[in-house]
Parts: sequence; C-alpha cells; structure tokens
Amino acid sequence: MDQSETSSSTANAVPDRFADQTAIVTGSTRGIGAGVAKRLAAEGANVVVSGRTAEAGAAVARDITEETEGVATFVAADMRDPDEIAALVEATADEYGSVDILVNNAGVETETGTAEATMEDWAFVVETDFRAYWLAAKHAIEHMPPGSSIINVSSNHSLLTTPGIFPYNAVKAGINGMTRAMALDFGPEIRANTVAPGWVEIERTRAALDEDELEHVESIHPVGRIGQPSDIAGAVAFLASDDAAYVTGSTMVVDGGRSAVMQDDTLPDYRQRREEMESN
Repeated sequence: MDQSETSSSTANAVPDRFADQTAIVTGSTRGIGAGVAKRLAAEGANVVVSGRTAEAGAAVARDITEETEGVATFVAADMRDPDEIAALVEATADEYGSVDILVNNAGVETETGTAEATMEDWAFVVETDFRAYWLAAKHAIEHMPPGSSIINVSSNHSLLTTPGIFPYNAVKAGINGMTRAMALDFGPEIRANTVAPGWVEIERTRAALDEDELEHVESIHPVGRIGQPSDIAGAVAFLASDDAAYVTGSTMVVDGGRSAVMQDDTLPDYRQRREEMESN
C-alpha cells in the first residue's frame, strides 16, 4: 500500500460503528492521539479531545467537526495532575452521560539512561505515562456501561528497546502489565487492551530524521515504510469495537514488523538481492 493511502486517519473508518458512544482520548492535541480522535469521531463517537495546549486541542476538535461532521469537545487537562484527570472524566460524563471508550495515550520521554536519570526525570515520565493511565481508568469506570473498552497506548519499547530512554522503556513495559490487571479487575463488563506502536511519523520523530535517515528507517521495516497515526488509529478502533469483543488483556504490536527484525542490515540487503534476482 502506498504511504499516501495510509496518511488519513479517517480513510478506512467504519461509519456509525461507535454511534451514541463517547470516547476520551488523552494526549490528543497532536500526533497519534489526534489521529485516534479523528478516527473515532469518523466512526460516530462523541470525542473528548484532551491535552495541555488549548489552542492545539481546539484546532483538533474543530478539524473533527469540519472534516468528519463528528462531535468533538476539547477539555484541557494536565495528566500529571490527579485533580485535572478526575475533572476531565467528570466533564465528559456531565456533557455526554457516559464514557464508553477511554484511550490512554498521553506520554512523554527523556533522553536519559538508567544511571543518569534523575528523580525529576522519573517523576515526569512515571506520573504522565503510567500513573495517569491508572487514574483515568479508575475514574472512568464509574461512568462506563457494560461493553465499554479501555485502550492503553504503550510502545514496542515495552518488548525491545534501545539505550538512553529510561524510564520511558520501563514504564511502557509496565503499561502492558497494567492492562492485564485492568482486564481482570474490570471484566467482564469492561475490556482493556494495549496498542504498542513502533516508528510513527509524527512531528517529533519526523523532525529528527533527514531524508537519508528516513529512507534507512523505512528500509528496516518489513512493510517498507514508517508508520502513520492512521495505522495506530485503526488498531485502536478495532480494539474498541465489538469485533474485538473476545479480546482483553492483550497487547497488539503495531510496528510494521520492526520487532521481527533481528539484524537491521540484513533486511534491506536481502530485499536488494531478491529484487536483483527477480530482474534477471
């Protein structure tokens, strides 16, 4: 599939799949979260966009209403603040009556290793990426009817990792464990699953790659391209839907096959040799 065919978060939306349902998507003022919010709205959900930046959040909500004719509201919330998390959930329930889908997506990271990370680094990542997931779910379940769904966004760093991004990689592994605990404690009425993205072309990752680096990154993915927010949005929509009614406590890795590659140089070299053989 051409990359341009995957760039729109609403390209493969299933109309009315989430009609009369309400979704909270944390960290949805940009990137993956914005893509997820647009996809759920395109499938009929009332979507609460959330984040710290009011201008960006209002823009995403406006895009939803204008592009998909969906229903969207922005509620500002700092996910490091327990009171603001509670207020986000209460505002959603007051406005729409229920919380049918909770997507815990807000996340930060630091470029620190295990030895040099400080207590401030630890608190910054753990409170945003881990504690907030628990608190959002804890408050949301009070307003979640049977059949509701929680999707926690983790990372393929929860399974395989690289140096220098602690405690992010440890926290992402913890999210997978938290999801299993939620599946047991909140079931059978509420399902909980994890989506673990790999490389995704958002503002931060794209800015870090020049054209040569982007070409290399794409070459080490079996699908031959970097991911798009729409790829993650599609996985979230599936897990939130009745199509995944028998799926809970699981982690879905969405990384273009990246975690199947043991040696980075092997795949592009193999692909080149295969293409040369086929051309002869």
